[in-house]
Amino acid sequence: MTAKHILIIDDEEDIQEVARLALELVGGWKVSTASSGHEGIIKASAEQPDAILLDVMMPEMDGIATFKKLQADPTTKQIPVILLTAKVQSQDRRQFALLEVTGVISKPFKTMNLADRVSEILHWNE
Repeated sequence: MTAKHILIIDDEEDIQEVARLALELVGGWKVSTASSGHEGIIKASAEQPDAILLDVMMPEMDGIATFKKLQADPTTKQIPVILLTAKVQSQDRRQFALLEVTGVISKPFKTMNLADRVSEILHWNE
């Protein structure tokens, strides 16, 4: 069985690095990163990851706009997207639910629990 591949799209290098290490070391997964929505869309299309962790608040193209572009493209529409966000107010959660994202992980997240949360949301433990 090949390792799962996760694409992290986040403009903060520190978050990318911490999440990458957690997913590689704890989850045993292949991880690639993108620093912007535009770069993430290109990588998602080219690499076809098993899932995407997508930051909501990014400059230029935010996570919501990035998600909508991923959903509009037949080559990336089927890839599960989990939002990474510090926006955890009830109105934000309602907006995310209306988008039909696969899941939401709040920032800051517990590094050593990240792989378990991703597995739980995506039902990879079953």
